[in-house]
Amino acid sequence: MWDWIINFLAGVLAGIEGFCGDWGLAIIILTVIIRVLIMPLMNKQVESSARMQAAQPKIQELQARYADDRELQAQKMQELYSDLHFNPVMGCLPVLLQAPVFFALFTVARDRIPADASFYGIIPSLADSAGGMIGSTGWASAAVYVFFVILFGVLTFLQMAINAGQVSEDQRKQQLGMGAVMAVMMAWFGWGIPAGVILYYNASALWGIVQQYFVTRRVMEKAKAEAEQSMQGRPAVSVDVVRKEKKPRPRKKG
Repeated sequence: MWDWIINFLAGVLAGIEGFCGDWGLAIIILTVIIRVLIMPLMNKQVESSARMQAAQPKIQELQARYADDRELQAQKMQELYSDLHFNPVMGCLPVLLQAPVFFALFTVARDRIPADASFYGIIPSLADSAGGMIGSTGWASAAVYVFFVILFGVLTFLQMAINAGQVSEDQRKQQLGMGAVMAVMMAWFGWGIPAGVILYYNASALWGIVQQYFVTRRVMEKAKAEAEQSMQGRPAVSVDVVRKEKKPRPRKKG
C-alpha cells in the first residue's frame, strides 16, 4: 500500500513537471491541488472549532450542574454536541489526509526525482537538505537551504499565532508559547529533510495563512453565530431537586 502511494505521488509529480518544466514548481502546484481538494474539509474543521468556542459557557454550565452525575453529564453534553452539529473527527481528518503525502515526499524527493532536480536554480537540488549541504559544501552553498528551513519554523509559528487571535487571553498566551516551541522543533526537524519536502510544507503553510484571512474568518464567524442561535433555542438546563421534609421535633412531656 505504501509503495503504491509513493509510486502514485511520483507519477503525479512527474506529470506536473512535464507540464510546467520545473520540479520545484511542480511541488508547489501539487500543494495547491491538494489544498483545494481538502478545502471543504478544512472549512468543516473550522466550523466545528467555532461551534465549540461558542459553546464553552454552556459546556462549563453543564459540567458544573451535573458534576455529581457523570452519566447524565455525558448525556447532556452529547445532546449539546448534536444540536451544534459538532464532529470531533473533523478536527484531525484534514491533517490525516495530508500526512501520507508529506511523508511519501521524503522518498520521492530523495529517490524518485533526478538528483539535479531544482527549483528554478534557487534551490539547486530538491533532494539535498540544509544539514547535508553544510556538511559537504559549507555554509556559503547551503545559505538558501538554511533560509527555507528558517522559513519552515517561522510559518509554523505564524499559523498558530493567527489561530491564537480567536481565543481568550489565557489561551492565546498558551498557544503562542506552544507556537514558539513548535517553530523551533520544526526548524530542527527540517534541518535534515530534503528541500523538496520543505518547499511543499512552506507552500502549504502560505496557502493556509492566505486562506485564514480570506476564507476561514468568515466561515468561523458564521459558524459561531449559528451556534449561538442554536443554543438560544434550547430549553434552559433544569435540575431535579428533591427536598426532604422536616420531621416535627418531639415535644417534651410536661
